[in-house]
Amino acid sequence: MRKLSKSSKPNNGSSHKPSNNPSNESSNKPGNKPGKQTTKALAAAALLTAAALSLTACGSGDGKKDKPVADVSMESGTKKAATVLDKPFKKPDLVLKDTHGKKYDLREQTKGKPVLLYYGYTNCPDVCPLTMSNIAVAKKSLLQKKTVTKAELDKLQVVFVTTDPKRDTGKELGTWLKAQDPEFIGLTGDFPTIQGSARTVGISIEPSKELKNGKIESMHGTQVVAFSPKSDTGYVVYNGKDATAKDYERDLPKIIEGRNP
Repeated sequence: MRKLSKSSKPNNGSSHKPSNNPSNESSNKPGNKPGKQTTKALAAAALLTAAALSLTACGSGDGKKDKPVADVSMESGTKKAATVLDKPFKKPDLVLKDTHGKKYDLREQTKGKPVLLYYGYTNCPDVCPLTMSNIAVAKKSLLQKKTVTKAELDKLQVVFVTTDPKRDTGKELGTWLKAQDPEFIGLTGDFPTIQGSARTVGISIEPSKELKNGKIESMHGTQVVAFSPKSDTGYVVYNGKDATAKDYERDLPKIIEGRNP
């Protein structure tokens, strides 16, 4: 499990470099070995850059959903799936519409509950359905093995915020999420609001664009942010590309209780 401090908010660009610190430079003069604090600070900044700004290009083709949902990844990967933040994110002040067209206030309606927050879209051909499938499989496995009770698992709020609101209507979101897990919550609204909320938790997303070949491409971060029911802050960040169903199955009982995985 990696543990690091949260640095400054990312820009909207695809790259973000840690700011130069004069104290760090002076500690790395020729002949001087860098101090432990400097080394840790630089390592933390490098790790957070990768975690907070990992963008993936998802080409959705013609937007048809006749292909099967992505295969679920069960084997735990070699990379660390989660990062525990020393300085957690505040929960986004986000008000959108759910799959039934009703107003959904993220802070108000998830207050005091464990939350997994993910930004993606239904026409995504790979990482989005894979991420949601992994979480859904982990939930089912926890119940089957009686690792947690249904009452305990029902506390977990899995929130999927679309990054492609022009195409992801409430109905589209509802149908897509129901195939994964009927308990998943889908939110849609105007893109600037969605993009702004994502930035507050270190996730970069860009508007979907049509390529010359007619395919739709969307750039979005692949992180899943876990919020503690104790503090309502995002204290664990998962890399959606690397986290597997086994990773979530192992960590969710702790996330539900607000403990570090």
